[in-house]
Amino acid sequence: MTAPHDELDEGIGRRRFFGYVLAAPTLVTAAGLVPAGPAASPSAAEPPARLPAQDLTELIDLNDLMTAAALPTSGLISVEVRPDGTVSFALPRAEVGQGITTSTAMLIAEELAVPLDRVRITLADARPELIFNQLTGGSNTTIATYTPIRVAAAIARQRLLETAAAELGSPVAGLTLKDGVISDRSGGSVGIGALADKAAVARTRQVSVELAPRQSFTVIGRPHNRIDALDAVTGRKKFTMDLDVPGAQPTMLCRPPTINGKVGSVANLAEVRAMPGVTDAVVVSTGVAVRAATFGQCIDAVRALRVTWKPGTAAGKSDESVLGELRAAELPLGLRPPTPVVEGAFTFYFRSNSALEPNCAIADVRPDRAEIWSALKSPIVAQQAVAVRLGLPPGKVTVHVTEGGGSFGRKLFFDAALEAAEVSQKIGKPVKLMWHRADDSRQGRTHPMATSRVRAAYLGGTVLSYKQRHTSVATDLGHGLGEIITALAARLPVGDIGFSQTFFHLSQSMPYEFGASSHLLSETDKDFNTGSMRNVYSPDVACARELITDQLAARMGKDPYRFRHDFLRDARSRAALAAVAEAGGWGRSMPAGTAQGIAFHSEYKSVSAALVEIDCRPETVNRPIRDGVAGPRVTKAVFAVDVGLAVNPRGLEAQMMGGIMDGIALALTSSLHLRDGYFLEASWDNYFYTRQWNTPPELRIIVLPSTSDEPGGAGELGVAASMAAVACAYGRATGTMPTSFPINHGTLSFTPKPTVPPVPPSPADGLDHAR
Repeated sequence: MTAPHDELDEGIGRRRFFGYVLAAPTLVTAAGLVPAGPAASPSAAEPPARLPAQDLTELIDLNDLMTAAALPTSGLISVEVRPDGTVSFALPRAEVGQGITTSTAMLIAEELAVPLDRVRITLADARPELIFNQLTGGSNTTIATYTPIRVAAAIARQRLLETAAAELGSPVAGLTLKDGVISDRSGGSVGIGALADKAAVARTRQVSVELAPRQSFTVIGRPHNRIDALDAVTGRKKFTMDLDVPGAQPTMLCRPPTINGKVGSVANLAEVRAMPGVTDAVVVSTGVAVRAATFGQCIDAVRALRVTWKPGTAAGKSDESVLGELRAAELPLGLRPPTPVVEGAFTFYFRSNSALEPNCAIADVRPDRAEIWSALKSPIVAQQAVAVRLGLPPGKVTVHVTEGGGSFGRKLFFDAALEAAEVSQKIGKPVKLMWHRADDSRQGRTHPMATSRVRAAYLGGTVLSYKQRHTSVATDLGHGLGEIITALAARLPVGDIGFSQTFFHLSQSMPYEFGASSHLLSETDKDFNTGSMRNVYSPDVACARELITDQLAARMGKDPYRFRHDFLRDARSRAALAAVAEAGGWGRSMPAGTAQGIAFHSEYKSVSAALVEIDCRPETVNRPIRDGVAGPRVTKAVFAVDVGLAVNPRGLEAQMMGGIMDGIALALTSSLHLRDGYFLEASWDNYFYTRQWNTPPELRIIVLPSTSDEPGGAGELGVAASMAAVACAYGRATGTMPTSFPINHGTLSFTPKPTVPPVPPSPADGLDHAR
């Protein structure tokens, strides 16, 4: 899509693009994305010569794949200028807290020279014609939409200027557009709202346009608050459960005691149907559904049900048995070289993929059609799956994408939407279905349990080779990303390998000059409900790599920071590492039992580095925490990130802060304990995510300046480097390299909290931790 930088005056900002003014009652424009002029010629687009790539990601990574898949339908998303002077855009992505409605509004405001508060961003319903251009994930939204949205907005600007020229009797060159008002040199002016109808065309026409150069930006690259911040903090923001769909009543499910168990029989269905407020109680594929006047009545009814369950897919399994399966599936590291080596074997336990907002959906299914409301990151696939479940043509299923309260990969799956549709069809009534907190911890999506074995060979001051063999419980990619991989796999230089292996190779890279390096994935055991949790494989893979890097530095007698700095492959990466080392005071004297850790991670055209300080002294580890777990405390975190062009630096800082909290949790406290085929944790009260008592009191985010004209991936970047830095700091503070994560997994004394009467028939029916 872009030509080499040295062949352009000012990079992509000076490129000309084709686009369209669409036939519509008001001004509507869309991107065509075929570069106009000489830049489109094959010779101009030919990349410069370069050294052979060490990693596949240097040629193409997951973000490149997703962007390429979205490109053919980019012309189907459009910007509309309205008579009231506002600009509207239906974003074909899901806003789940990452701030993409704000960054999208910023792109439009920049190109159209309108105030940010006059840009209206909504979320598009499922649009099958977009094919692969309505999948939210992989930190790809800003990358894939950056140019198409700007082109559409720039065409609208150009058309408005042309129309204003006729209106004001002035040449286009003599007009300026600022704050939504077009002015001429003689003092005449007209607002863009007054031109919205006049600028419209009866027949679609193709035009070319030039984007605003980077040096003229007044919105992009400047820190902005979220456009939905006030609504969020005042309770006006609407999530799925806030919607008032006529006739939709609260609905919940009684779920099996083991993962993916099935209903055998229900002894008291009629009795439950007669309970106060209950309108329906029916058996569905995933349990027993109850619809009532309130969610409280749903919970009472669910607890009253007496269900005999059939075993689930993971019946009898435990952490220990799954670990045995993983070790049996590990790929060999090959012959041990004759040179000195550093080796490590690491275990990463199951982790919950629950978001802050419970899994939920509204469904209104009629005999000939269906309507769904839910926060969905893959709405097209959801629409298709719901249609199959209901036996309806896809065109008869309307899927509305609502804003969500968190995701980190969870809302790529549409489990609640499928259930809501099934229940609504079975009872013939609209439902407002919500999972209980415990449902998602025990029956929902998890980050797969995994092991990672690493061997690095060295001699003198040189690392000769690095091999990593990552083995994981199977990752479910059935949410739409697998379809993209299928569609484009024939063009990839990865051979005939599966979805997960392709995903792995497209997202993992070696940032250091470690000689001949290789990383392979093996997956086993499809008995669990897994998901694409934030960063997917990267946190575990990077954590193992950075711990081995610390060991290599120690063996070679080098400082961990200096060792990394010397072996990093490019100046951009070294700059990120140097930034945290300087800002964090690397190497300062610290008390015994405390230490610093430093780590690096690159992904999706972006680089990051983290420095943390940890306190592992007994008085800290054993400090009393009410209803919580103590353990080591991260007291300081400094994080540097270079994502290329940061559209909204303030939003980027917030994402990195969240990533740091995830990294601390994954390293120290957050995991699921598997026993007898079910997970013990049921909610945030005993799934120990980073809380106030282990959040670092000192936290700094450094957004590094970049000369890049395009954004890189950002949303997932903060987790991997932070987790690795915490692990490295713990190893230096205790003198022992950690090999099991989270570090507190094996030491937590898990005692289920008292149940709220009546006591359910099973200790793991999914509601025993309700409050």
